Amino acid sequence: MLDIVRLRVLAAIAAHGSVTKAARQLNYSQPAVSHHLARLEAETGTRLVQRVGRGIRLTPEGEHLARRAAEIVGRVDTAAAELSAMVGLRTGRVRVAGFQSALATLVTPAAATLRREHPGIELHLVDAHPQVALDLLRAGQVDAALVFRYDDTTPDDIRAVHLFDDPMCLLSLAPGQTLADHRDSDWIAGCENCRREFVDACAAAGFTPRIAYTSDDVIVEQALVAAGMGVTTMPGLALLSHRAPGIEATPLPEFRRRVYLATYGNPPDSPATTAFAAAIREAVGEAGLSG
Repeated sequence: MLDIVRLRVLAAIAAHGSVTKAARQLNYSQPAVSHHLARLEAETGTRLVQRVGRGIRLTPEGEHLARRAAEIVGRVDTAAAELSAMVGLRTGRVRVAGFQSALATLVTPAAATLRREHPGIELHLVDAHPQVALDLLRAGQVDAALVFRYDDTTPDDIRAVHLFDDPMCLLSLAPGQTLADHRDSDWIAGCENCRREFVDACAAAGFTPRIAYTSDDVIVEQALVAAGMGVTTMPGLALLSHRAPGIEATPLPEFRRRVYLATYGNPPDSPATTAFAAAIREAVGEAGLSG
């Protein structure tokens, strides 16, 4: 049977890329980490790491076991936190992954509520794109994820609670305009992997946008619009986190994204996760957001 401590060591080596960094993260000595790794190799009967110059890298077998180890360690840590929380909300931990604008506008006040009402709960945050956040959730590395979708579907294996609809807005220098009003304008868009829904919305309005500038930074995008360099679209939640002077934001009724709080596994959630969910719903209400 594989030892959980040794699996934790392998997961740390995979995450940090070296024995030294893994030892520092685990608060172990470097010889102790090397010992656990050697014992794990003996238990599995295969080489899990190989020397490369002055460093190491995982073998294919090591990479496979490290992925499973991360899942196992995440589940064990979750079980320990849930067990601890069974005595009440005097203690516990909730790990949350979320996209940047949600962390800035909703999770921050929710964290303050959690600290005020349940000071014994530890809150750990991870900035992650929705797909990455869901992968972390499935792997047991987070307890909840704030994600968005541009359609009304959610993955079958995820428990997702709809929080609100986040309207996309047209950012320009004049109010009350539509996408079609800018069929001949220069556009600012996100990276090629992040602009599909924007391009589809323009296609529905009857044109293909001429993308002159690319940025995934809301500050840069708004600065370009304010300087008259082009127009762009941006979620309302991002505008709550930053609003450059001089720009006009016009909601686009036909273009929006749906924001969800996602959890994984069979209910009920741990008391700490349930408390965080309540704090997020309160933050959504205080921000004036609705379904």
